[in-house]
Amino acid sequence: MRALPARSPGSVNSRHRQSRGVVGGGPRPGSSLLQREPTLDLLEAFMEHWKGITHYYIESTDENTPAKKTDIPWRLKQMLDILVYEEKQQAAGEAGPCLEYLLQHKILETLCTLGKAEYPPGMRQQVYQFFSKVLAQVQHPLLHYLNVHRPVQKLLRLGGTDPGTEKEEVQFTTVLCSKIQQDPALLTYILEGKKTVAKKKASKEPAALPRETASIQNKDHPHSEAPDRSPCGAQALTTQLPVETQEPDGGIGESNLVTSLVGLCKSKKGRVALKAQENLLLLVSVAPPAAATHLVQSSPFCPVIVEHLCQLYQSMPTFLDPADIATLEGISWRVPSAPSDEASFPGKETLAAFLGWFDYCDHLIQEAHMVVADALAKAMAKKLFVDILRPQLLHVSEQGVLTSTALLTALLRRLRSPALLQEAVAFLLGTDPQPAAPEDSPCTLCTQLIRHCDHLSDEISITTLRLFEELLQKPHEHIVQKLVLCHLEGRPYVARGCPEPESYEDTLDLEEDPYFTDGLLDASFQPPAKPAPAPATTPDGKTAVTEIVNSFLCLVPEEAKTSAFLEETGYDTYVHDAYGLFQECSSRVATWGWTPALTPLDPHEPERPFFEGHFLRMLFDRMSRILEQPYSLNLQVTSVLSRLALFPHPLIHEYLLDPYVNLAPGCRSLFSVLVRVIGDLMQRIQRVPQFPGKLFLVRKQLMGHVPGEQLDHQTLLQGVVVLEEFCKELAAIAFVKFPPQGPHPHLSPPPEGHI
Repeated sequence: MRALPARSPGSVNSRHRQSRGVVGGGPRPGSSLLQREPTLDLLEAFMEHWKGITHYYIESTDENTPAKKTDIPWRLKQMLDILVYEEKQQAAGEAGPCLEYLLQHKILETLCTLGKAEYPPGMRQQVYQFFSKVLAQVQHPLLHYLNVHRPVQKLLRLGGTDPGTEKEEVQFTTVLCSKIQQDPALLTYILEGKKTVAKKKASKEPAALPRETASIQNKDHPHSEAPDRSPCGAQALTTQLPVETQEPDGGIGESNLVTSLVGLCKSKKGRVALKAQENLLLLVSVAPPAAATHLVQSSPFCPVIVEHLCQLYQSMPTFLDPADIATLEGISWRVPSAPSDEASFPGKETLAAFLGWFDYCDHLIQEAHMVVADALAKAMAKKLFVDILRPQLLHVSEQGVLTSTALLTALLRRLRSPALLQEAVAFLLGTDPQPAAPEDSPCTLCTQLIRHCDHLSDEISITTLRLFEELLQKPHEHIVQKLVLCHLEGRPYVARGCPEPESYEDTLDLEEDPYFTDGLLDASFQPPAKPAPAPATTPDGKTAVTEIVNSFLCLVPEEAKTSAFLEETGYDTYVHDAYGLFQECSSRVATWGWTPALTPLDPHEPERPFFEGHFLRMLFDRMSRILEQPYSLNLQVTSVLSRLALFPHPLIHEYLLDPYVNLAPGCRSLFSVLVRVIGDLMQRIQRVPQFPGKLFLVRKQLMGHVPGEQLDHQTLLQGVVVLEEFCKELAAIAFVKFPPQGPHPHLSPPPEGHI
């Protein structure tokens, strides 16, 4: 047996000699060791300190003295130091006598029982600290031992009952997660919870504390005799001990590391909650397949995570202003509280807590093993999306619809994990791959939401349009496929029975319109003298793009334009913005396998009825009323259409951005809708006195250059401003999608008068 030098710095013996008496006078138990030899047998010292702790419960008569004022913390520290020192003297991988004594005599089990009894007061803190330090500082693998991981499970079940021990609890779980990170196979041991304890009832320790003499003389059965009941401290403790050992067979994984961490995640102490969230994230990220399956099938991981999310949702006010929800844009699980400088509103703190926890759940799904990620995503979709949000989205209460739609938009904005995005898309759009028919009843959530975009309440319409705009920015192919592409496949909107035009000049029927008689082409976009070939056969596509750009720039008549007088609203600004957005969109869809070219039409194929789909029909209907709708609603409609036009799919480009597509009878495209709006505008202009001056004044009001004042025909005038800007935006999108000079266009100044 190795021994410590008598006066080595920091040694157990030297610290033992420097010790003071217990509070209330008198030497510490075991102080007779001071008269022994200069060296001290490690095992004997370890046993003496453990005997001193058990002796306290026999001799103490004061139930109110806090644990930190007794010699228990000091003795636990000595035991820890002995274990650490002993390990350094042992060969690698070998357990020393003191560690064997700790394991064989179930010292951790007994300490766990003392911690549950919370006697003396504060004992639980001391137990947490001792467990944490032993597991962290002793390098020998411990958690595989039944006599270690079983008391660890018991100690985890004590968590959440005393806010005063949260700091020690989170330190304890941090050590456990660190050990699991080093050896992920440990996760299954720790997760077994009460299930393990229930199976091992035959090996449970007896209820009573060990007698002082038994702990040394009977090493094989140190807990076989009960202590004297006369000291009130020991008697008070022994009345509580059987409760720990008579555990019922709880549900599978009724309480374990997961529930302990989730409980700490709810702490009011920010640092404690954040550390617990980091630990839980670490846990799911390192879980091997077997442990991941155990987490899903045999632990309360998914239920407790989702239950907390739903509780936070239910704690929010029934009605919230969408503008207030938008102010908490920066909330994340690492920054779960709103900035103090933000304006306060009822429900702000509960909303911030909900959004922060949702962001954390999304992060968990993103980092977790696929088995865990899918299970948690499905649980969130069922409990939050289907059971809570769906009834509110379909409710007759306009305020309820408004709040739930705005909240769903905020959730989509934070959503990053593929598994949860898959569930959200299935929830919003359904899983039926077939395109919707015009006569379909609004029984699906998707159809109902599209109807909300054309609601009598402008606020509901705007909020729901924002939801779809957010949805279109998510990296999921089914979104644009379901809303748009499934209706455009096969190009049924193109007239059959006549050959495809060889050039765009062959289809300039729109020039016969009275609003297309002058100024179609400017010098900077002048086509060659001979008809240019179609884009598919032109090497650089310059003519086709020029025709498209000029068509949109010249769509609004000169008398309805005002931007030429304001430098900062030029067309080239839109090109710059569109280029960045198009690059972002292209990278998002790069893996979807879209072909860059259109499928040629079979001239012998009979025409079939074309239905643009509920979504495009709603957008076109809204666009046709742009001169009658509020300014904010028009901005949102055009914003959604711009998002759609950015997708690099040939069908979307043709249907939304090609002014010269040969439409089948009864079909409409975005350009044909705009032409009809312009025709309506030219008639309305005649009924507005001093139209150019009023229009210019309204533009300056919208830009904040002059104070706002109510004018006659203000809705019409604001609609004209939006229309002009939207046409420039569409021209810019077409330009960056097929730039004349390649992927990095050298932008020339816009045509004069078409800024």
